[in-house]
Amino acid sequence: MSEADENTTVVIVGAGVAGLTLGNFLLRSGIGCVILEKRSREYVEQRQRAGVIDTRAVRMFREWGLEDRVIGGVPFELVMNFRIDGETRPLEFGAEDHGDGRFCPQQVLVRNLIDVFVSDGGDLRFDADVSLENIVGDERPLVRYRDSAGSTRVVGCEFVAGCDGDRGVSRAAIPSDSLTRYSHEYGYAWLTILAEVPANHQSMMALHHRGFAGQFARGPQASRFYLQCPLDSSTSQWTDEQIWDEIETRFGEPVATRGRITSTQLVPLRSVVNSPMSYGRLYLLGDAAHIVPPMSAKGMNLALHDAEVFANAVLHYQNKDHDSSLLDSYSSTCLRHVWNYQAFAAWWTELVHNSGDASYQGEFRRQIARADLERLFESESANRLFSEFITGLN
Repeated sequence: MSEADENTTVVIVGAGVAGLTLGNFLLRSGIGCVILEKRSREYVEQRQRAGVIDTRAVRMFREWGLEDRVIGGVPFELVMNFRIDGETRPLEFGAEDHGDGRFCPQQVLVRNLIDVFVSDGGDLRFDADVSLENIVGDERPLVRYRDSAGSTRVVGCEFVAGCDGDRGVSRAAIPSDSLTRYSHEYGYAWLTILAEVPANHQSMMALHHRGFAGQFARGPQASRFYLQCPLDSSTSQWTDEQIWDEIETRFGEPVATRGRITSTQLVPLRSVVNSPMSYGRLYLLGDAAHIVPPMSAKGMNLALHDAEVFANAVLHYQNKDHDSSLLDSYSSTCLRHVWNYQAFAAWWTELVHNSGDASYQGEFRRQIARADLERLFESESANRLFSEFITGLN
């Protein structure tokens, strides 16, 4: 039987958005926690991912007294810019309260969360190769990890928060007969391109018969581009010249500058929900529990929602004589929110992609998608509901 070298209340596995946000909430509440991250600090802080912090999430950080310390980025533009068959069409948000969401690259939020957690005395350990023990039963859970020097330590705790993604050890620790995995493959991928090119807008999306394309600002001198492509595509098939040619074709105009392309990656679009989001004393948060396609810009915000729900459940348990009612309902509480956003993500992803390329779903679905899209431009009620989902007011 293993014995713990040390003990705490919560061990958080993974230093992504969910794990770091949870750690900061617990630290501010006086609840002991340790964050263990498999990768190095340099890797985590430089990992490039898109980022939108919606209105609900901004208000959450404000309520926890962290808004000024962790949120960067710039406010939402109140318009979504499209190039539809070569014509520029701005879609203005119709919600009466546009909220105060922010465009914020995920690595910026992660760096800020790390800085705040560490400066406030939080226990964050990188290069930790983790395994889990005793997550069910009467014994305290044990989290064993080996550090970069090869030393092994064991941390005992009351709860384990699995925030280490879809391929992490947390989800893998749950037996397959205790977890139902719901998934949907959209049938296409994105070629994602990071280039040293300034963006004219925070975002611009193109709908073209060759497929979807997008450009999103990643700082004053960088942009992230997306090109819809078949699942069997390979990054090696695309030269820099071919990428710029395809971007110009789909946007229907030349790019101002063909800057240096610093990275390319192929990302298949999919939706995943794992249910339940808990097993014994292990609780799944963020990508370990669910994945939404990047088109919806909701993945990071779902992770933030999970972190707050779980933090409040642990705080209730500690302050209410070990009342586990909120912990018991953690999964059902989160899944209601998750499925609501999955519904929006699936609708929006399919609408945008079907509106351009008919080769996946056929011309009938393309015309249906175009009708849905026109409704957003022409119907005040449809636009308002869409705007509330996008900004996080719904």
